[in-house]
Amino acid sequence: MISGELGSNNPNAAVDRNYYARGMHVPALFEIDGNPIPALVAEFGSPLFVFSEHTLRNKARHAREAFKRRYPKTSFAWSFKTNSLNSICCILRQEGWIAEVVSDFEYEKARALGFAGSEIVFNGPYKPRHILERAIEEGALLHIDNWDELNLIEELTKGRKQPLDVGIRVWLDAGIRPVWSKFGFALANGEAERAAARIVKNPGLRLHTLHTHIGTYILAPEAYRNATQKLLALRDAIHEHHHHLVECLDLGGGFPSNSLLHGMAGPAEQVVPPIEAYADAITEVLNRLPEKKRPLLRLESGRHIVDEAGYLLTSIVAVKGMHRSRVEAESLSARDYKEQLILGEDPKVSYIADAGINLLYTAAWYRFDVRPSRLIAAAPVPSRIYGSLCMAIDVIREQVDLPPLEIGDVLSVHPVGAYNVGQSMQFIAYRPAIVLIDENGMPELIKPAESLDDVQRLERLPARLAVT
Repeated sequence: MISGELGSNNPNAAVDRNYYARGMHVPALFEIDGNPIPALVAEFGSPLFVFSEHTLRNKARHAREAFKRRYPKTSFAWSFKTNSLNSICCILRQEGWIAEVVSDFEYEKARALGFAGSEIVFNGPYKPRHILERAIEEGALLHIDNWDELNLIEELTKGRKQPLDVGIRVWLDAGIRPVWSKFGFALANGEAERAAARIVKNPGLRLHTLHTHIGTYILAPEAYRNATQKLLALRDAIHEHHHHLVECLDLGGGFPSNSLLHGMAGPAEQVVPPIEAYADAITEVLNRLPEKKRPLLRLESGRHIVDEAGYLLTSIVAVKGMHRSRVEAESLSARDYKEQLILGEDPKVSYIADAGINLLYTAAWYRFDVRPSRLIAAAPVPSRIYGSLCMAIDVIREQVDLPPLEIGDVLSVHPVGAYNVGQSMQFIAYRPAIVLIDENGMPELIKPAESLDDVQRLERLPARLAVT
């Protein structure tokens, strides 16, 4: 029997044999900022996004302190693409963040929320003409991405009495892969310096910022040290060759949250460097400069600030798989049933939840922490969490150790505060309500669940197709 199994089992077969190999129980998450999770679902529905204002503000203050204590000349811009919920953006504004936007939608949203044009950094590879005209008029800081955009901005600023502050985006090799070469001007072949020289010579423009964004979820602080050194070398070359000292270096974002990619060993707190490590890497380079030559440092961190403030609550709606209680009348004997659990290709119990990848876009990359909202006195078993979509790829967790769950059990999925709300889609299901728990522990509805009217409001049905 044993020899027949050797080489044919999955790597976890020995673990699966041992009932206690995964511990005696799975820790539960009972509440968020003092609010019992089942009570939140009872009041606001399931699925439900929940954001903790307390966590969000603490993360923002911690990051600000980490950098400003080392380099006081630091400014922060909130990445609207990471999470553009009005409440989230306004909390960051109260914390002293300006806005960083990458589209006409985000620019108009920032202005509607009260950010002045001068409080907006405008990034992105495509800025339509109409929004560029408005941004120029309102004094936003444009980070120029390509030659065609530079041509258009030069056309729109021709004859200005006062030069417009602009930046250029630079792509460079900071020692990590992949290199994000889609955005900006290349450093290595001199393209970035050529773009800078053209701006310096234009009386309608003033080169204010050198910007780079080396990627997302960067686990190597050293990469930011490399990027800082390379931007400073470009700044020195511009100063030497064109007699202009650039005022600001913008290192973008990319700092990770305490989350894990699929396949990574945890816990996240042990494998994700603290924000102080990134602050050290960047500011040690800047602090070596003479004080009068030190630039303004700007950061556009998004994921690191908001990810851990966000939870998705979802309810179990169906149970599938072989770990369901065996009906005694079934033809399979108890021994055969056990052997099938051990030798079968797929011994996991599967659960269907009422939320899917339509709400959890980042599930393709990140291994969310999934916890039940009640303590279940049973040993955990390998389980799979499916979403509610009619698609085979709709898997929230391919494998997670959970105790036996029942219909109606509520799970928390965390951290999900970055990108998931903005990238959620209306695909066969309504998008859920979103709740913000304020610093006093009071839940506030900041976005109601969608209705059919919300989804169909922009559609137009030709009269000839209408039911009469």
